[in-house]
Amino acid sequence: MKRPRPKAEIEVVLPVFVQVALTGGDRYLAASWSSIRALVTETVRMAPEGYRILALVQEDVSWLNPAHEDNYYIATAILPWEGEVDATQVILRRATLARPFDYQPPFYYAFNQMHFKGDALGASEWLRRAASKLSDPDEQLTMENFAARWLDKTQDLDLAARIVDSMAAQAKREDFAAYLRQRSQRLRDLAALRRAATSYTERHQRPPESLDDLVRSGLIAQIPQDPFGSGFALDQAGLPVIAGSVARSAGK
Repeated sequence: MKRPRPKAEIEVVLPVFVQVALTGGDRYLAASWSSIRALVTETVRMAPEGYRILALVQEDVSWLNPAHEDNYYIATAILPWEGEVDATQVILRRATLARPFDYQPPFYYAFNQMHFKGDALGASEWLRRAASKLSDPDEQLTMENFAARWLDKTQDLDLAARIVDSMAAQAKREDFAAYLRQRSQRLRDLAALRRAATSYTERHQRPPESLDDLVRSGLIAQIPQDPFGSGFALDQAGLPVIAGSVARSAGK
């Protein structure tokens, strides 16, 4: 069965200088014209090459007018879900710089880094950037909390703990600062458990079967207490994790 071709209005990517020339030298008008092309394009049954062309068109818009709101909305809603994550991130980075008052471009960038790229460290950084643009203190606190929680998923737990410590030092509310310090300690405890598990595996040529193995072997004095009540456990590969994450993985 022959695949459907992309709509005619999005089959061609004109060079940027041609786009500007066609609008009498007005780059902002050229950006709006290309954004309309993207907006009216039918994407329901678009072939993969059509999405690539759409991504190129929208990247051009973001170069001509990086602050174009419709462009980053359309890109975020369509492109990453069709494999054009990198193009979307270029558009969102440009929009973030051009729209310093707008929390949404860095928020969407953070989501894409987490959901599509699995980059918890980068996602947390961009989510904190988005939070700083919010005017409502409660909304800002909620977003900063998510940024701290995402750091649980990073590989470099010691670095993550230092970042959370920095967030605690800058927190305006003492109760939130105390909460962040607990999260930081939890990350350090988990990092220590992982170092002990690595040493155990090297010593015994097999991973530990339980956290108690680490205590019995003298690698840790005791299993640390989780301030949030989930506790610590081993995943199927013998890697120490937060216990709740094991339950979530098993339920998939």
